[in-house]
Order: sequence, then C-alpha cells, then structure tokens
Amino acid sequence: MQNEQATSTLALSYAKAINAALSRALTHMPETLLFGEDVAKPGGVFGVTKDLQKEFGSARVFDTPISETAMLGTAVGAAMCGMRPIVEIMWIDFSLVAMDQIANQAANVRYVSAGKLQAPMTIRTQQGALPGSCAQHSQNLEAMFAHVPGLRVGLPATVQDAYDMLLTGIACNDPSLIIENRGLYHTLTEPVTLNGPVQSSFDAHITRSGRDLTIVTWGSMLHRVHEAAQTLHAEHGIDAEVINARWIAPFDWPTLQQSVHKTGRLLIVHEANLTGGFGAEIAARIHAESFGALKKPVARLATPDIRIPAAPHLQTAVIPCARNIIQKARELVG
Repeated sequence: MQNEQATSTLALSYAKAINAALSRALTHMPETLLFGEDVAKPGGVFGVTKDLQKEFGSARVFDTPISETAMLGTAVGAAMCGMRPIVEIMWIDFSLVAMDQIANQAANVRYVSAGKLQAPMTIRTQQGALPGSCAQHSQNLEAMFAHVPGLRVGLPATVQDAYDMLLTGIACNDPSLIIENRGLYHTLTEPVTLNGPVQSSFDAHITRSGRDLTIVTWGSMLHRVHEAAQTLHAEHGIDAEVINARWIAPFDWPTLQQSVHKTGRLLIVHEANLTGGFGAEIAARIHAESFGALKKPVARLATPDIRIPAAPHLQTAVIPCARNIIQKARELVG
C-alpha cells in the first residue's frame, strides 16, 4: 500500500479512525472492495462506513442481502481471484452462521493449494456488551477464531489500533478477522497518526511499564485495566506493567514472556467468559514455558460462564471492572 500523503495527526473517534483506514485502502488499493449488510447507503449500523459509497461508487462499496454465508463465500472466491475484499459482519454472533466459509475455506486456501493460492480477505466485525444488548448480540468469541490455523485475529483497543490494525489486516495475504468493540465507536476519541507506514508485524504493545506484576489484556478491557493500574499505584503502591495484546493470533509471546520474567506475576483480563477463553491458553503456555520465573500462579479475571444479561446493572455486576482488577492484582501481589 503506497503512502501518497504526508503523515498527519488528528483527534478522531474510534469509528472515524476505522472509516479513515477504509478510505485509505480503497484509495490506494484498487483491488479492495467493501461490502456487507447496510455498509453502503446507510453507512453502517454504527455509522462507521458513512459516505464511503459516495466517495468510491457502488462498484467498490455495496450492500448485500442478509446472508453471512453468501458474503463470506463471495469474499473467499474474490480473494482467490486477486481481489482484497473487506466484509463487514454486523455482529460477531452472526459470523457463526458462516463458520464453514471462515474456518474450512478461507483459512485453508493457502494450505490446500500448496501455496499457489491465497485468500487476502478481511472480515470486520464487532462484539461486546452494551446496555440493552440481548444474549445473541453480546458474545465475545475471539478464542473460537484464534483456534483456527491460518486465520489472523486482532482486537483493536485504541484509536491508533483501530486505524493501524485494520490496514495491517487488509495488506496481509492471509485472511484476517478484525474484532472491533462497539462500546468504543463513539465514546473513545484520541489523537491518531494517519498515512504512516502500514505495519507488517503482529506485535503487542506495552502501554504501561511496571515491576510488580504484568497485566495482559485486549480490546475494551484495556481501558479498565489502565484505570485499575493507576489506582493500584496511587493508593496501594503496586506498580503494574500493562500489555495490550492487540493480536491474539498470532500472539506476541516474546513480549509477554519478557515482561513476566521481569515482574514474576501475571494477571490475564478479558471480557469473554472464563472457560475456554484465550486467557486459558496464555496461562497454560506461561506455566509451561516460564514457570521458573513465576512467584505466584497465573491468575485470570473474566466474565462468568453465563449469558450476558441485557439489564445495565446486571451487566455491570458480571463484566470485569476496575474494582475487580484491583482486588485480583492485590491478591496476586500479596
């Protein structure tokens, strides 16, 4: 992807940063297409793709029937023929309808063709609980997709992540799943550098240095972890190092292991429910490969194994918050 403009830094919302990344890809990569339910004329159910059809025309940005299998089946075929389709699945819950297209087709193309074909397609979707969201619109399913070899899975937590990681996924020659968080679309505004080099690495970011414990997280939980880390330092004298994992497939193991060897303690925080969450994979691997560096067993904090309630006060009671993180971190440090 060519950088034909000088870099600039603007304060953008999470949603507008995604829009800017899509605009850049459509401008500089003629092989890109953007399609999905209501992405064109309505501009997306959350307004993320607003005005892109006006800018690039209905041949590049278009609405589809309500059929996730058709959208993703079309994307696989187009990607194999040299296009770089970007498909929006409105809610991650709906992607389960098209698991065959994702897990059996897109993720397998390079392997079953002995490297002669590839599927450079990007699936944009969103997850997370918001007040009033029903049980089939509030699941966090990243671990399910991280289990599929050949699929890149990223969860942007910051505005810069939202911009950079989408462009990384679009430029990648393997299928990428970018899981946004709808709770951040219009509530998070930060400075973002536009038109910089497109990242080719799938690395984690240390967003706060510390010496007493490591807290690793991804997606919307990053902001609650930072709130907790500030309180831990100010009120309890506990210095937490925070890692924004960003990509869980591939996962940046060296960055995490180096941090754990420094602090000796690891707390994993995610919004997805506990059992089978990606935090279990992290805990198992750290115990297996960095056991000698640990002062305490790895701890996990996640949503209980229940369906997410729609009532706001019940959501607040079950989803990890800063208070829960502080309590778990204090237990871990002792």
